[in-house]
Amino acid sequence: MTPDEIGALRRKVAWRILPITILLYLVAYLDRANVGFAKLRMAQDLGFSDEVFGFGIGIFFIGYLLLEIPGALLVERWSARKWFARILITWGLISAATAFVTTPAQFNVARFFLGVAEAGFFPGVIVYFTHWFPLKDRARAMSRFIVAVPFSLALGAPISALLLDVNWLGLQGWQWLFILEGLPAVILGVVTLAIFTDRPRHAKWLTQKERDYLEETLAAEAAAKEAVQKVSIGQALRLRNVWLLALGIFATNTGGYALGFWLPSTVKSLSGGSDKASLFFSGLFYALGIVGVLYSGYSSDRRGDRKWHCAAGQILTGLFLAASAIPGQPFWLVMTWLCLTGLVAYSWPPPFWALPTETLTASAAATAIGMINIFANVAGYLGNHFFGWLKTQGATDSQSLFFLSSCYLLGALLTSQIANSDATPLAPQGTSDSPQPPYPQ
Repeated sequence: MTPDEIGALRRKVAWRILPITILLYLVAYLDRANVGFAKLRMAQDLGFSDEVFGFGIGIFFIGYLLLEIPGALLVERWSARKWFARILITWGLISAATAFVTTPAQFNVARFFLGVAEAGFFPGVIVYFTHWFPLKDRARAMSRFIVAVPFSLALGAPISALLLDVNWLGLQGWQWLFILEGLPAVILGVVTLAIFTDRPRHAKWLTQKERDYLEETLAAEAAAKEAVQKVSIGQALRLRNVWLLALGIFATNTGGYALGFWLPSTVKSLSGGSDKASLFFSGLFYALGIVGVLYSGYSSDRRGDRKWHCAAGQILTGLFLAASAIPGQPFWLVMTWLCLTGLVAYSWPPPFWALPTETLTASAAATAIGMINIFANVAGYLGNHFFGWLKTQGATDSQSLFFLSSCYLLGALLTSQIANSDATPLAPQGTSDSPQPPYPQ
């Protein structure tokens, strides 16, 4: 294919694959995070303490762990289309059912099974992208995908603010929030079955020439990695880089998930304002995150750097959070620091998730991604539960924000230790490096 034809193919794939996956993740993240918006009224109506909410928010991630690695492998070896459809339909129904909980036990059960239902979606998409995007384009594709996180929260904050004030059919606003934000996932599950394409060879919207080129390009990259060194699934779990990535995301997400879920409550406490004002300020934080995540993916691909783009985002987030936690500042200055935090808080995941797929074989990468995401989700449980416990024990907003800041800085320290290329399992005889596979032209 000519360079112009290759460019047209890359654009065609991006426009076909990215919009639907972004939409799915937007709905997924809103359904897992809208409890942070609902908490502003739900806690008062049901009499739930911060520790009850922290545990309930966190237990989602324990349920998520159950199908983490199997979900990634199913996408690699079975069908992304069917697996994603199953995930969407079940999580949408469970998210809507959360509107009818009345006790902490019911809340915990709903959150746990929401995690079980959604399990495997995020690592599955990472594996799915390896079926469509060559290495040269993968980080940028991930940045477009991950932009759904801040976008869903930026969009969800004002929508949730409006829903909190409705009172239809005897149900409170926070109940309608869960119902109306959960049901779109069920509809999208049916749509996914109709329009998703598993691999290029199945794509009727590509020409035969385009299908052949894309399959050959991806196969050549896979063969280049296999030629350097074949890495089994068991060996992948002994790689130094895999453990650094796992521990790095564990530290970062301990602070990151707590920041995302507890931001509306923290902003309300710091500002002393209304629920609507708190959600507006929170939405501004998330909206700035859209800029950061898009620039990070673009810059990471252009410079061919993953590690230092990731570490820079973690360091800046930690420093800006620490600045916002300095006691005695007026709210406008605290909010300025938080807005700067929002600008960089979502910039580290795109380069981070490009790292494992660049150094491992397909099955090993699927397993490693699943394992890394297990650590990410355990952090979601511990971070949220611990943050709720801190608030129950009387921790100030400044103390809580300093805790979040330290998590990001520890994550940056671990990320900075990752080797640029490491496909050798930890063993007494040492390690060897694997070069980046070429991008065929």
